[in-house]
Amino acid sequence: QVQLAESGGGQVQPGGSLTLSCKASGSITFFFYKMGWYRQTPGNQRELVATITTNEGNVLYADFVKGRFAISRDLTQNTISLRMNGLQPEDTALYYCGGMPTTGGAFWGQGARVTVSS
Repeated sequence: QVQLAESGGGQVQPGGSLTLSCKASGSITFFFYKMGWYRQTPGNQRELVATITTNEGNVLYADFVKGRFAISRDLTQNTISLRMNGLQPEDTALYYCGGMPTTGGAFWGQGARVTVSS
């Protein structure tokens, strides 16, 4: 069973930047047709931030990203990343890496906490 491990979370001031990474324990093109970043705050449902198809590299962003975030993949490292610029307090959340296999369902990492505060 493939596992996902996030890294790169932390605390940053408003307007700052962070990069999250998610490394899979196996080939992301073999296990998943799509991967993405999702975030969740207490009392709310997990919401999509950005996704990327593993073979084609096609990307999709949530409207609230507004050009501030960029998702990418590294097939040699079986990793996806999320570069986040212009972070605001409302971006504070637990960010999850998800992998979607063609058979349905999803695999999730343990989450990386992002705190935006002055």
